[in-house]
Amino acid sequence: MRSGPALLIAALLALGLGAGAFFSDTLFLVWLIYCFSLLPLAALDAVLLLFFSRRYRAERELPLTLAQGEQVKVLLRIQNEGGLVPTALRIFDLYPSLMDCGAFPARLSREALRGGTLEFTYTLMPRERGPWIFSGLDFLYSSPLYFWRRRVFCECRSRGKTFPDFKKLMAGQALRGLLEEQGLREIRRRGQGLEFRDLREYQEGDPVKSIDWRATGRQRAPNGLWRFIVRDYQEEQDQQVLCILDTGYRLREAEFDAALQGTMLLCYTALKHGDAASVMSFGAVERWVPPRKGLRSFNVIMNRLYDLRRSSAPSSPFSALESALGRLRRRSFIILISNFREEDGPSLSWILPQVRRKHLLLLVSFREAEAEKLARRTTAELFGPGAARSPDKVLESAAAFSYLVSRRRLYQSWEHQGLLTMEAPSENFSSALVNRYLEVKRGGKL
Repeated sequence: MRSGPALLIAALLALGLGAGAFFSDTLFLVWLIYCFSLLPLAALDAVLLLFFSRRYRAERELPLTLAQGEQVKVLLRIQNEGGLVPTALRIFDLYPSLMDCGAFPARLSREALRGGTLEFTYTLMPRERGPWIFSGLDFLYSSPLYFWRRRVFCECRSRGKTFPDFKKLMAGQALRGLLEEQGLREIRRRGQGLEFRDLREYQEGDPVKSIDWRATGRQRAPNGLWRFIVRDYQEEQDQQVLCILDTGYRLREAEFDAALQGTMLLCYTALKHGDAASVMSFGAVERWVPPRKGLRSFNVIMNRLYDLRRSSAPSSPFSALESALGRLRRRSFIILISNFREEDGPSLSWILPQVRRKHLLLLVSFREAEAEKLARRTTAELFGPGAARSPDKVLESAAAFSYLVSRRRLYQSWEHQGLLTMEAPSENFSSALVNRYLEVKRGGKL
């Protein structure tokens, strides 16, 4: 219990009368009567506040799984257990710090409180991924004379998880619609190194070498023309995909979120295509999700990855690849997501040939947008009439250009060794990653 605004005003008034009582006997008498009347009134007001308190209980309704960045409506059902209606009642739902809300403290009217049950709806915005818990609800009662306030805690627990914005996948919608929305393109099958599916009529764009001449010889049309028949292939299934995600200092916050979302979308796509998907993280957080098949496994992967976070801890791609070699028992498509630099060439020179002999490796990095912007400064921007001529700007541009060139040379050296590389901006990282997986799969490179 704490004092209210009316008690503070009454105390200030008593202080003013007490100051005036030094100069006037009349004011001294008024001050004395006022103080002796104020004390019982304050005591009576406190008793009434205690009588009015603990007359309500609450229930909360909200989904147990939320999507990051997507607003959700929460319903509070407040029930009156009987008794008098307090003069004023405010509530404050103790929502997690991972969420944003501007609805509290909320004041409830006396008319609404007179009913048996009051429903109060507000909106929350999950800001970060991870598990969350609502500990309860605070009721803030005001006494009839507003001399006192009392805070009463009502236990009303709710638990749940905030996932990345993947509700469309979890709802079981068709993958095709989501891929088209994110800009994923259809890649034509190459027709070799894949599993045979059936025969079909020739369509424009099909390679000539896919024509089945024996079947074509039996498909002569009534007008005398030949109907060309081609052998249709489908990508080979029952393969294994491993995503290795860096949780250390190499990735920025936005890049890590894009990498995590791309990893989840890639796992869903692999499971959709009949492959086994597995995930491993290294750096600040080390986790291992063994290979699993079937779309039901996607929920397991989501529950293991949804609360992953990056930190400034060091990370070693060498150790991650070494650990992956010890865990994989069959040929796999390994996708290592990090941010590689020139110094990674010598440090990975011993492990990369071993990985290439047993598996297919894709090294994925994010494009350095800031470095590209500095390296692309024109002469007018550096030395033009309106440009501030500073040697630091020239050195920055030269350093950025040298950094990008050395990184490009590193990727070219890996490609000459038979490894796959990819660079993509964080804005469309998910679509670029899944497109590369589909290209590899339908190209029969596994």
